[in-house]
Amino acid sequence: MTPLEGKTAIVTGASAPHGIGRETALRLAQDGARLVVADLDDTVTLNGQTHRRTDLLGDLVSEIAATGGEAIAVTLDVTSEESVAACIAKTLDAFGRIDILVNNAATLAGSDNFLSTTPAQWDISFRVNLLGPMMMAQAVIPEMRKAGGGRIINMGSTGSLGAEPGFGAYTAMKHGLTGLSKTIAAEFGVDGILCNTVCPGYIATDMHMAANTRLAAENDIPLEDMKARRYAAVALRDAGRPADVANAVAYLAGPQAAYVTGINLPVTGGVPAGI
Repeated sequence: MTPLEGKTAIVTGASAPHGIGRETALRLAQDGARLVVADLDDTVTLNGQTHRRTDLLGDLVSEIAATGGEAIAVTLDVTSEESVAACIAKTLDAFGRIDILVNNAATLAGSDNFLSTTPAQWDISFRVNLLGPMMMAQAVIPEMRKAGGGRIINMGSTGSLGAEPGFGAYTAMKHGLTGLSKTIAAEFGVDGILCNTVCPGYIATDMHMAANTRLAAENDIPLEDMKARRYAAVALRDAGRPADVANAVAYLAGPQAAYVTGINLPVTGGVPAGI
């Protein structure tokens, strides 16, 4: 019996081909969970090609099905109460229960020179990186209570643990996310609901590579030099893989973490979090 057999998991922000959300969905499916993979209904440009996120989610559902798993794709805007409610309704209609929530959707909006960051950018960062996970958690907790417990795993960052220049709004919201996780852990442990934050470091995702490119341009140095500069602080001297983070999520979602709640779990290769 696989460790998550009979469980239903929702993973937000799951469309990016080289993303943590997609890899997490595949890993949880491997462990037997039924998956709801969710993301915005918009487009994303990767390697010069534009893709609809809904098409990318469809590809992910097909890949899970090809390995014998069950999954559905749901359009979700985590900043919209109506969209969140619709996601929950579709999940229950398809699978009848909710056991695991992975709040992975995020944005780097507002990650810029602090003095030039606008209130509108901070608002976007707040709505996606903090308000969205809060609304998703509020929506699933009643269903987890019915199921006798559950796991909420919020995707933080080294920006949840410290700060480096150039990521003001993102860092502030990711710090807030750890507070959200601890609040949920404290209030709903009595219901068997565990909540933790996974804090990735430099992981080779599309978002991370975009950040490297931006920092290289801002510092007027070649991209490879910027990568070398950033990874010099990593004990393992390289970026991690999305699968490294997915394995940490699978641990927190599974039976071996039955007495683990309210923690920040770094997956960083030993990188310091900053100041």
